[in-house]
Amino acid sequence: MIDTLVEASRDLLKKLIAIPSYSREEYDTADMLCHFFDSQGVTYERVGNNVWAYNSFYDSNKPTILLNSHHDTVKPNAGYTRDPFFASEEDGKLYGLGSNDAGGCLVCLIAAFLYYHEKADLQYNLCILASAEEEISGRNGVEEALKHIHPIAFAIVGEPTLLNLAIAEKGLMVLDCESEGVAGHAAREEGENAIYKALDAIDWFRSYQFSETSTYLGPVKMSVTMISAGSQHNVVPASCKFVVDVRTTDAYSNEQVLDIIRKHVEVKVEPRSTRLNPSTIALSHPIVQSGIKLGAEPYGSPTMSDQALIPVPSLKVGPGDSARSHAADEYIYIREIEEGVTFYINMLKNIL
Repeated sequence: MIDTLVEASRDLLKKLIAIPSYSREEYDTADMLCHFFDSQGVTYERVGNNVWAYNSFYDSNKPTILLNSHHDTVKPNAGYTRDPFFASEEDGKLYGLGSNDAGGCLVCLIAAFLYYHEKADLQYNLCILASAEEEISGRNGVEEALKHIHPIAFAIVGEPTLLNLAIAEKGLMVLDCESEGVAGHAAREEGENAIYKALDAIDWFRSYQFSETSTYLGPVKMSVTMISAGSQHNVVPASCKFVVDVRTTDAYSNEQVLDIIRKHVEVKVEPRSTRLNPSTIALSHPIVQSGIKLGAEPYGSPTMSDQALIPVPSLKVGPGDSARSHAADEYIYIREIEEGVTFYINMLKNIL
């Protein structure tokens, strides 16, 4: 059966590659996934471009595991030398946009779901979710789907990790900051320079060390990345605006980090969003221990995924390599598809 599922996964991935599915434009790949589930006799549900299904013997008295990966892609960069929408095989690689991030993970998770779809007496229910808008952390992706899906106990998020276990993942806040001064003529002792006030805050962002450090992600990282002030050379600026990129860890929630920042700097601080939280799952969690038994290594991931929007413990793991994501001439090794299908099935088998 596994050989059949591997072959079906490979074919499904080729079909996904052939259909453009940029974030917010995934309608056609969502359609194709619906047709695929139909062909497998799987009853599915759909909201927007999110498609999900449950195992045949769903039991509301049992906890549910979410199997999630995304079917949207970034746009191909200028370095492509191949047709990004033509799935070509060469030297053991399957090329195409989204092959590695995260089509390979998605089709392998679907295969694992199909393996257990008709099995009775499982310890957990299974819900497979092919979500949209992951690449832009959009509000109509996994966040919207979770409003309609039955409650879940924990999640497996399919992203390329070389089949190692990302048990923690950094969150993100982008802060718009502004210092306020008083305008004046630069030739006289007039005004209050907003740039000088901003420099004090910027120096704090550069040097502050949070007291708590994550075991797997290290310290919270803050970087001032943009700055804008002044209108002409002889006017003391009354405003200085700057942007701070904050990568949060599981040692704090985004709201806690924001509160600490506001207590220390004397400038206006407005987050564009606090919804992209860090995530973690205990090393002792059964699904993590199952992966470790299969030889996978736990680690902390600096890159974000839909984990940031899933409000239960989640494990990020999948075939492929994050270093290939968003790269020109993206590919996944064909053997990685077989390895991914087998890994997901066996990792679940240890707890189902």
